[in-house]
Amino acid sequence: MTLTLQHYLVLSAILFGIGMTGVLIRRNLIVMFMSLELMLNAVNINLAAYSKYLHTMTGQIFIVFVMCVAAAEAAVGLALIITLFRNKSTINADEINSLRG
Repeated sequence: MTLTLQHYLVLSAILFGIGMTGVLIRRNLIVMFMSLELMLNAVNINLAAYSKYLHTMTGQIFIVFVMCVAAAEAAVGLALIITLFRNKSTINADEINSLRG
């Protein structure tokens, strides 16, 4: 059985839905952060699938940019989470209601 464009798009939609559900429902900042990364990976699968389908390198070039943005977001996001945990002693999004100490 060969994989078609629809297979990749369905997989990407499922991963994006799981990520979106994690961001909207969960209150733990680490879980929300991982769900956001899952959403970015779903976008990368979409870009790779369309790149293969259209026989162009454009999608793969965009994947490199998305991965760079995800790496920068991971560094800054984890630094913010660590700082919030040191100041508030929690990583629950509901308990962090202001940026003031």
